[in-house]
Amino acid sequence: MYFRMLYDDQLAQAAYLIGCQRTGEALVIDPERDVERYITAAKREGLRITAITETHIHADYLSGSRELAERIGAKLYLSDAGDENWKYRWLDQKKGGGSYHHQLLRDGDSFKVGNIKIDALHTPGHTPEHLSFLVTDLGGGANEPLGIASGDFVFVGDVGRPDLLESAAGQEGAKEPAARMLYHSLQRFKTLPEYLQVWPGHGAGSACGKALGAVPQSTVGYEKRFNAAIAVSSNEQQFVQAVLEGQSEPPLYFARMKQENKNGPALLEKFPEPKPLAANALRELIADNATVVDTRSWKAYRQSHLPGALWAPLTSYYAMAAGSYIQPGTPIYLIVDESQLHNAVAGLIRIGLDNVAGYITPEAFAEYEKQGGKTASTESIPIANVHDEIKKGNARVLDVRGAAEFDAGHLAGAMNIAYTRLPLHLHELPKEQTLLIHCRTDNRSAIAAALLQRHGYRVMHLGGGYVAWQAANGEVVKS
Repeated sequence: MYFRMLYDDQLAQAAYLIGCQRTGEALVIDPERDVERYITAAKREGLRITAITETHIHADYLSGSRELAERIGAKLYLSDAGDENWKYRWLDQKKGGGSYHHQLLRDGDSFKVGNIKIDALHTPGHTPEHLSFLVTDLGGGANEPLGIASGDFVFVGDVGRPDLLESAAGQEGAKEPAARMLYHSLQRFKTLPEYLQVWPGHGAGSACGKALGAVPQSTVGYEKRFNAAIAVSSNEQQFVQAVLEGQSEPPLYFARMKQENKNGPALLEKFPEPKPLAANALRELIADNATVVDTRSWKAYRQSHLPGALWAPLTSYYAMAAGSYIQPGTPIYLIVDESQLHNAVAGLIRIGLDNVAGYITPEAFAEYEKQGGKTASTESIPIANVHDEIKKGNARVLDVRGAAEFDAGHLAGAMNIAYTRLPLHLHELPKEQTLLIHCRTDNRSAIAAALLQRHGYRVMHLGGGYVAWQAANGEVVKS
């Protein structure tokens, strides 16, 4: 049996390529939308992808299952375990007409890929239709499973958050029943053999849990002993309270991903190839108030950037910032090093931002500056000096961490809006005051400062964030 995890660092997302080396057949679990890398990885090992599955209808990225089925004609194995609100609605919408070759799965159903057997387990909680997959290498002589592809059910050190149908998709009253479903799914998980490997759908940095570990894989036995969420799963009410407490505010694009993955992600067919823009084209972007995403370092952006440009580093913050601040269909211009262009474009199309109209290299931007082009900067001071600014009057502290972080400790008098939810609350912010913006360190506050500057707010970034404030023994208020 061949096994490989293909990992997306920006979304902290894991897809799996599992192949039978005797027959040359392979399965992909939870592919993202730019599918060429899965096809290439399979070919490299002398495999052909004949089966595609996914653990659930995802909220944090567009699924590549439809794209892959269209490209190579592989058979789809998808969940039929959810209620009527969470069924796949695109299986009869093949390009050119007809239905995709597919099989709907419920608890206990199985299928084979060559000499590898895949058993579906219904593990609801994160979502109603969620399946996990037991993988048994029959060709290797095994009659018991080697591992479980757990999707967003069990992570290393955590479990999938059960609140997203309510907090992201707007299904009022859904989170507590979902947490109770998750509790019962975990009782089943705890009966699995302890040797069983656990192959989760995400790692540290994902917004689909609150305490995911950075180790990519684990075992059932290890998680039963050391997973904090599983540790409180012996009492249902205690578990429900613990798993719902402290969840971060989901990025705004999660609701859109849920609907598009249910109704059918638009076919990409071709990876976008944005054209480079010369320095003299940047004036036109400013005049048009174009959506520019600057991926350079925060230091470089802070010192000089195009007026109105957003800032989004090519890290786990990239998709959350772009997805929360940019609407689908918007022409997007990137300021990015050419060596990172593919990575930057991929990060956008994985969340359905396909209209990447052009890009500017840091060198072209530097040339624009030399030509006297208009630029802006973002003022930043150490957070320890915040009271000096407040004493000047007409300033307000804006904390863009999550509500749970804020409640655990914050600066006196601070407002709190999570950076991923800012577009919904712009009307609540005073334009007549300077907003003194901070987060835990610098990343989220820098992203938020750029958005607010684009919308005409006066901002000042508080460098070092809450961590630096605590280190300086600043006053802390707890909710």
